[in-house]
Amino acid sequence: MTKLNKNDIEFLINCLQNQKEIPEVYKYTLFPTKQKEYELVYAGKKRKEDVLADTEEAKPVPLQIEKIFNGEKYPLFAKNWRNLLIFGDNLQILKTIYNNSDPLIKGKVKGKVKLIYIDPPFGTGDQYNGNMGQTAYSAKRKGADFVEFLRRRVILLKELLADNGFIVVRQAYNFGHYIKIILDEIFDKENFINEIIINRKRQSMGSQNRFETQTESLFIYANSNNSKLNAIYKKRSLIDFKWTGFLKQEVRNPRERTFLGKKIMPPPNQHFSLIQEKVDTLLNDNFLRLECSNCNAIYYYDKDDRKDKFIEYIFKSGVNRFKYADITPSSIVYGVKKIENCLNCNGDNFKVEYLPSDDVKINNIWLDIPSYTDTTGYPTENSEVLLERVINSLSNEGDLVIDVFAGSGTTAVVAEKLNRRWILCDIGKFSIYTIQKRLLNIAESKSLEKKNKKYNKVAKSFAIITSGLYDLNKVFSLQKDEYIRFVKDLFEIKSANIQSINGIEIDGKYKEFYVKIFPYWQFEETSVDKKYLEELHKNIGEKIDGRFYIIVPANNVNFISDYYQINNIRYYFLKVPYNIIKELHKVQFKKLHQPQSKNQINDLDDAIGFHFIRPPEVKSKITISDDKITLKIEKFESNYSQDIITEKISNFENLAMLLVDLKYDGENFIMTKNYFMEDLLNYIKNEKEIIINFTKKDCGDKIMAIYVDIYGNEFKETFNLT
Repeated sequence: MTKLNKNDIEFLINCLQNQKEIPEVYKYTLFPTKQKEYELVYAGKKRKEDVLADTEEAKPVPLQIEKIFNGEKYPLFAKNWRNLLIFGDNLQILKTIYNNSDPLIKGKVKGKVKLIYIDPPFGTGDQYNGNMGQTAYSAKRKGADFVEFLRRRVILLKELLADNGFIVVRQAYNFGHYIKIILDEIFDKENFINEIIINRKRQSMGSQNRFETQTESLFIYANSNNSKLNAIYKKRSLIDFKWTGFLKQEVRNPRERTFLGKKIMPPPNQHFSLIQEKVDTLLNDNFLRLECSNCNAIYYYDKDDRKDKFIEYIFKSGVNRFKYADITPSSIVYGVKKIENCLNCNGDNFKVEYLPSDDVKINNIWLDIPSYTDTTGYPTENSEVLLERVINSLSNEGDLVIDVFAGSGTTAVVAEKLNRRWILCDIGKFSIYTIQKRLLNIAESKSLEKKNKKYNKVAKSFAIITSGLYDLNKVFSLQKDEYIRFVKDLFEIKSANIQSINGIEIDGKYKEFYVKIFPYWQFEETSVDKKYLEELHKNIGEKIDGRFYIIVPANNVNFISDYYQINNIRYYFLKVPYNIIKELHKVQFKKLHQPQSKNQINDLDDAIGFHFIRPPEVKSKITISDDKITLKIEKFESNYSQDIITEKISNFENLAMLLVDLKYDGENFIMTKNYFMEDLLNYIKNEKEIIINFTKKDCGDKIMAIYVDIYGNEFKETFNLT
C-alpha cells in the first residue's frame, strides 16, 4: 500500500479521534520505518519501548548489601569492583541495572558486560525427574507466556552488553525454535553466531513414533560485528588422528629437506611444507615420520636408536598413544637417529608423513563434554567444563560475565576460576545459599587446568545483595514520630500497659512481649551488639518474661542470628526491611515465592523476592546425646497481617525449607544440609513437631539453622553445642 485515498484518511482520522488501534496494514505507509523480515506474533507481546519503561510490574529497585565477604581472605578483584550475588526477581534487577543509578552498579555494568549466559527453565509446563527417579523441577510457564517471559528479560539484557559482547541462551528442543526467532528479532539474525549442540541430562523417552532426544542447544548471538570469538582447542580423540602427506604445490627453494639424516627431494612442482628448523622439531617430537614406499616400513626418530625394538617400547610405555594409533603388532616399525636405506628391504624410496597436532579447533558439536553435573543437589546444575568452554570462547580475563538465572551458580564458580568478574542473581533462597557454599568452598573444588588437582584459591571478594521495592532513605528521612508510627504499623505493635522499665523506654507489645524501637537517630555510630544487649539486660532482665523485641534498621544489627539469648531471656530483632516499605507504596503480595519441594525450584514467576518483612515465628530446641544431636521444631508460623493473607495458616504450612550448617564457624553460613518442606514431612511427629537427628561426629561446636517461609522471609538461629 503506497497511497491513501479519501476513505482511508477518514477511517484513520476516526481511529485517532476515538483512540482506536491503527490497523497494521496502514502502519508502514504512515510510519515508513524499516520492516522486519519476519517476527513471532503471539498474545501478550509488549513493544520493546514498553518493556524498557518503568511499570508497576517491573521498575528499578534499590540494591541493598546483606553481607560482604572481603578482607585479607577474600581480596578485591580490582579497586572499584566486587562481584555480586543478588537475591530477587531478575526482571526488576535488570531494570535497576538498565536504569544505571543505584550506587552499587552505577557506571560499572550497563554497556560493559562482555558475556551473558542464561539457562532458564524450558517452558514446557512439564515435570522432570532427577537421576534417582525423584521429581526434580517443573517448568511452570509454557507457550506464549514463557516466550514473552524470556523475551522481556533478553530485551533488557541486550541493553547491558558491551558493543563487542555476546549472549548465550540454553534451550531444549521443546521451545528452542521459538526462542531462536525471538533472539533473531532482538539481536538481528545477522548477529546469530552459532547453535551449539550439547548433551541433555537424560534422553527423552522413546516411542514407536519418535526418536529419542539426546541433545539441547546453546544459541550464541553477538551484540555487533565487533564481537570476536576466541579460538578454542580440544584434544583429538584417537580415532581422529590420521597421518597425511607433507607436500604442497609449487616450487620453493631450497627444495630438499633432511629427514633422519637423509636428504630427500620433493617431486617436481611441489615443496615440503616447512623450513628445516621446524622439520627437525617435528621429527624429534614424532609428528613427522618416513615410510618406505617399497615395503611400508615406518621410521620414527628415537634418540636411543632402538631400531626394531622401538615397537616394543611404544606398546609398553603407552606414551603419546595418538602418535602411534595406526601401529599394530604386525607393523614394521623402526626407531632410529639416522637412516640411509630401508632396514627391512634396503630400498631407497621414502615418503614423508605428517601428523597434525593433538589439539583441534572446536566446532559447534560439543557432545564430547557433559553439560550437566550432580555435585550440589541442585537439579539443573550446569557442568563446569561446559561453562569453561563458553567463557573461554567468548570473553577474556577481567571481562564481566552475568547470569540472571543463576541456579546452582556454575557460571560464578567458573568465571571466578577463569579470572572474570561476575554478577549472578536468582529468586530462590536455595539457589543463593547453594552458590554461597560453592564460592566459600571453591578452594576445595577441582582445578580447571589440572582436573586431578584442587583449585586451592579462595574466592575474590563478593557481596550478597537483596533487591527490594523501595528506598529506605525515604523512611529514614521521616521525622522521629513519623518513623515510630511507621514501624509500629509495619510490625503491628500494640500499646503496652507501661511506658518504661527501670528507665528503659518501652514502645509497645509485639504479640504478648515488650518491644523497644532502637533510637538510631540518637546513636548514628552505634549498633545493636552484645555490649548493648548486656547493658539492656542489666536494666530489664529481671522484669520481663521469656523474650524481648527490638525494632532496628537492618544495617544496625551486629548479629547473624535473629535473636541473642542472655540467661533465660531471648532478645529478638525485628529488622526494618531495606526493600519493603509497605506504607510508602501499596503493593499486592504474591504467594509461593519459595519452593516447598525440588519440583518447584525452577518455576518461572514474576513474583518479587521479599526479604525480612517479618521474620517467621519459630520455636525450636537442640538436645545432645552421646552420639547424636537432635533438632526439634515445635512451631513455625509466618507473620502476616490479615489484610495480606485472609485464610488461617496452620503450623508448618508456610515453611518452605530448612537450611543447616552443622559446623558453623560463627561468621559464614555454609550449607551442609537442606530440607524442603516435602522432605520435612518425613520428620513430622504426631502432626505437632519436626524432629531431625544429626550424627554428632558430623557437627562442630555450633549449628546454624535458617528457616525460610514461602515468601522468602528467614529466621536464623545458632545453637552452641559446647
